Amino acid sequence: MILLDSHVWLWLLHNPSQLSEKARVAISTEEDRDGLLVSAISVWEVAVKVSLGKLDIPLPIDEWYQLAKSHSGIIIEPLDPLDAIASSLLPEPFHKDPADRILVAISRRYQIPLVTCDAKILNYPLVETIW
Repeated sequence: MILLDSHVWLWLLHNPSQLSEKARVAISTEEDRDGLLVSAISVWEVAVKVSLGKLDIPLPIDEWYQLAKSHSGIIIEPLDPLDAIASSLLPEPFHKDPADRILVAISRRYQIPLVTCDAKILNYPLVETIW
């Protein structure tokens, strides 16, 4: 199982050419094996960006979500209060973006790689990443 960052989930669905070769291979392997974990925080991030006009998607957000969650291998991970707590206790230095902190906490709890091209996460030594 691997955890997808929000932008990776969007690219997988709408623009897979944006994914690195390593990310594509990992996604292809895991969607047929243990699955592609997507956090509820990523759903929130997409919804907020759409509502603010910072992201265009081809359908209203509720319809988009129904299709997006049914993509092969996708498993939506509800927000666990323990991940919320763990995100506030990550060893520093790490940046302050709450969604990224929650994704890192989930990745660490499950001991699974986080697929991301976010440099701040890629440079954080206490989480396994794929890009």
